[in-house]
Amino acid sequence: MLFDVTIFPKDLNAAGAVARQVEDYGFAGLWTAETSHNPFLPLTHAAAATSRISLGTGIAVAFPRSPMVMANMAWDLAEQSKGRFILGLGTQVKAHITKRFSTEWSAPVPRLREYIQAMRAIWNTWQTSMPLRYIGEHYRFTLMTPFFAPDPMPYSDIPIYIAGVNEGLCRLAGELCQGFHVHPFHTTDYLKNVIIPNIQAGAERAGRSRADVKLTCAVFVVTGRDDQEMQNNAIMAKSQIAFYASTPSYGAVLEQHGWSDLAGRLGLLIRENRWTEMWQEISDDMLNAFAVVAPPDELPYHVKARYEGLLDRVGYYFPFLPDETDKQSIWQSAAKAFQ
Repeated sequence: MLFDVTIFPKDLNAAGAVARQVEDYGFAGLWTAETSHNPFLPLTHAAAATSRISLGTGIAVAFPRSPMVMANMAWDLAEQSKGRFILGLGTQVKAHITKRFSTEWSAPVPRLREYIQAMRAIWNTWQTSMPLRYIGEHYRFTLMTPFFAPDPMPYSDIPIYIAGVNEGLCRLAGELCQGFHVHPFHTTDYLKNVIIPNIQAGAERAGRSRADVKLTCAVFVVTGRDDQEMQNNAIMAKSQIAFYASTPSYGAVLEQHGWSDLAGRLGLLIRENRWTEMWQEISDDMLNAFAVVAPPDELPYHVKARYEGLLDRVGYYFPFLPDETDKQSIWQSAAKAFQ
């Protein structure tokens, strides 16, 4: 099992230095997320500042960007990093695609399948100079002239990871992808009974195996140097768990444990604008199902014990900030445990 970190750099000029620290600690990879900043730009700095760690988006939202635009960014990052780049894609939910990005929404699984196939057709054209011809229901690419085609390169087989919660995207990952971003809102039961079996089913349908798909996740953790800090961090984790539990798309995770009524209670609090009270609906049993709870020096060993044989890559659901004194021991313990 490899240990990765996620960064959320507000200052692009500092991204390279942070990435160098990630590599110096001995971690395996660095991920960026599409939240309040672009996920690709920090990776150009990271690629220039490092030589060993893998670099990936965890995740970039696919549908607001044309597969041609996405293919081009991935190609350049793969070449710059000398094959260390991983393209992590997510579908997002309908409200964000239509209202935040103002783009069209359609059934995500068949559309993402075409999206991946189209990018690979584009990459193949750039690598081989064969005519570009991809015609699907959602995407159609039939034009590529030499002026707009990058030169062939040694790293054209760019790994694609997709993110998801429900069965359809798990099967798609098994069928077409090199990896799968497991959502932090999961339990080991859900991993064993839903995610992994469906990835396996998709892989077998395509003549592949579960081992062909690497599972990665930034897992919820609760830690602290004393009881008060543990309690404060537990409330923060419960708040995040409650936010995800209120989302209808993630209802299958709650159903796995007989907690379906939780979403209704959380929805009522949201309608009453009582966001700060939502964490109180998450019991300690629920917290321990969704999060690893342990002191800083024991935390990475508890993570390894929980996910051994289930995940291939793991990290924590908070950003890598080694310069914060209270976080240093957390990262040092993780580096020691996973090296």
